[in-house]
Amino acid sequence: MLLPIILTIAAYLIGSLSTAIITCKLLGLPDPRTQGSGNPGATNVLRSGGKKAAIITLTGDLLKGVIPVWIALALGLEGLALALVALAAFLGHLFPVFHQFRGGKGVATGLGVLLGLHWAVGLCTLATWLLAAAITRTSSIGALTAATAAPIWVALILGDAWVTIAACFMMALIYMRHAGNIRRIMNRTEPRIGQKKQP
Repeated sequence: MLLPIILTIAAYLIGSLSTAIITCKLLGLPDPRTQGSGNPGATNVLRSGGKKAAIITLTGDLLKGVIPVWIALALGLEGLALALVALAAFLGHLFPVFHQFRGGKGVATGLGVLLGLHWAVGLCTLATWLLAAAITRTSSIGALTAATAAPIWVALILGDAWVTIAACFMMALIYMRHAGNIRRIMNRTEPRIGQKKQP
C-alpha cells in the first residue's frame, strides 16, 4: 500500500517541474508566463522563443508523463494504483507546486502519460493530434481532438476501467484549460501554428 502512495507523490513532483520555465531560463529567454498566451507550454515557447526551445520543452513535458508511468509499470502497479500515478504526473504539470501552481495545459504531458501506459495508445493519440492540427493548422484544435480521442484509445487498447476513467479526467481538465482557446476558435480568432497571438 505504501509503494503506490510514494509513487503517486513522486509522479506529482516530477510533473511539477515546468520544462518551459526551466528551458527558457537556461536559454536566457523571457519567462513564458509573461509572453504570448502566458501558458508555460511548447506552443507558447515556440512563438516567443523559437523552435529549439519549443522542442526541448515538448520533449521534457512528454518525459514527465512517460517516466513515472514506466516506473509504476516496472514495479507492478495496475488498475487504480496505476491510474493514480498517471493522473498525478498530469496534475503536477497543470498545478506545479514549484511554480505557484501555475502550470501548462497538459497536452504534451498527457500524451507522455499515454505513451508510458502503452505505446499504441500514445501513438494513436499522437496521430489524432497531428492529423487534426495538420488539417486545421491550429494547435489547440489538434489538442482538443486528441484529448477527446484519448479515453477511447485507452478503452479499446488497454481495456482498464480505472485508467480509462483517469483518461476521462485528463480530457475534462484539458478542455477546462482550453476554455479561452475554445472561445477564440468559435470567434475565428485563434492563431494558427507559427502565428503570433494577437493582443
